[in-house]
Amino acid sequence: MDVQKRIRQFVVENFYIANPAEVADDTLLVSNGYVDSTGMLEIIAFLEAEFGIRISDSETTPENLESIARIAAFVGRKQGKSAA
Repeated sequence: MDVQKRIRQFVVENFYIANPAEVADDTLLVSNGYVDSTGMLEIIAFLEAEFGIRISDSETTPENLESIARIAAFVGRKQGKSAA
């Protein structure tokens, strides 16, 4: 399963999204009320455990974590850095 699909699966299952089709990869998760600040902490913990990355406080920005597509791109950048 690729990174984006795995993140989508986590979000849909853990935040009880009844209709997964309503959350597109570019849907803003916090702004649209799917995830709150506590939920974002759950996502960060999931990303660190699932993908073996470390996320610093300065990286917890909407540009990195506001949508499934942004999260997947962020994980890809983090994994690329750790592989370098």
